[in-house]
Amino acid sequence: MNWAATEFESIDLGDPRRNRRAIRLIERLSAKPTASIPQACGDWADTMGAYRFFGNEEIEWPDILAPHIESSVARMAAHEVVLCIQDTTELDFNGQEASGLGPLSYEAQRGMYAHPTYAVSTSREPLGVLDAWMGARELRDADGSRPGLKESLRWIEGYERLAEMAPQLPTTRLVYLADR
Repeated sequence: MNWAATEFESIDLGDPRRNRRAIRLIERLSAKPTASIPQACGDWADTMGAYRFFGNEEIEWPDILAPHIESSVARMAAHEVVLCIQDTTELDFNGQEASGLGPLSYEAQRGMYAHPTYAVSTSREPLGVLDAWMGARELRDADGSRPGLKESLRWIEGYERLAEMAPQLPTTRLVYLADR
């Protein structure tokens, strides 16, 4: 069994064919992280399969991430201390046609925000992603205020998820590192 099949062994996207496609895509895209989808997939059939997979509205990214989180927690159990680092990243899709985008740090830019919590051992060994949030900001109102929840809520949510995870790791100290 290859690394992706082991890491995502418990994936459940509602159909064994979807599970296999997800693992195959993870293998292909991780082998060539800077490549386009057609370049990473290698042939037309796999490329079309990838686009069908990405276009399937029944598949949600948290469902794909869930088995990786399980594997990450299992790796964390082997460590006395784990650093759980979070930060926000802008995904800039400016100039591309895509739905669901919002303003970034400059109102004219369009994209989304990703806010992951990443586990690392004290010896700098990457252990995996523990939590993630993705979304887009809403446009500012006429008075300059931005509707919706405050983005600082992501730090609190990340800490709460880590606190929920802590009982699974009774011999591991989890240290939450945030930038605010």
